[in-house]
Amino acid sequence: MTTQHVPYGGLDDGEGLPGSRGEHILQKLFDTRERAERFYGRQVVDHLTPQMREFVARQQMAFVGTADAAGNCDTTFRSGPPGFVRVLDDTRMVYPEFRGNGVLASMGNILENPHISLLFVDFFDDLVGLHVNGTASIMTAYDASRRYGLNDEDQTAPGRKAERWIMIEVEEAYIHCSKHIPLLVRQDRRERVAEGRRPAGDDYFGVGRMRGVGLSRHEAGKPVG
Repeated sequence: MTTQHVPYGGLDDGEGLPGSRGEHILQKLFDTRERAERFYGRQVVDHLTPQMREFVARQQMAFVGTADAAGNCDTTFRSGPPGFVRVLDDTRMVYPEFRGNGVLASMGNILENPHISLLFVDFFDDLVGLHVNGTASIMTAYDASRRYGLNDEDQTAPGRKAERWIMIEVEEAYIHCSKHIPLLVRQDRRERVAEGRRPAGDDYFGVGRMRGVGLSRHEAGKPVG
């Protein structure tokens, strides 16, 4: 019989604390456990507080992290008008999935591994963020409408139809402090166009041109960069 080697197995792994075993081991190694325990005790909860729910209801963007069964990670960006992420109650929230490039990376990961992480950041007013970790499942637009009243009339994003919805069961939520959050200034997209600053095209990084994929012969011959 062989014994499996567990790295740092002799260290206190913070059993009973929020967070991962890895972070607890490093807290012990780097002598940050006391600070970490203060943060856990003051800021980490297993649900959305009323203040968190109000914060999410006025956000227009979120960063979404998922991983497949092997742990290969993907981070994506979702946006919409304020409230595009809907808080159903203190342990559940949903966000819409619209027609995109057809890759379905986030939903593919969720199909293999339901763990999900969302980061909401207010860059414009309060300069603060909110982490929400939990498990996710995929709902059809029909199920979302039938079970939760989510439909096209909600105008989650005017002119866009949600093809599916992602349901999140909240397991952990905590603040992202304002120390390193930059202050940004909103600008209407129409103003940028009027200034001659149009949105970047889908081959902004030159990969299609480099490979000559989906381009005319003339475009494919242009240098990249």
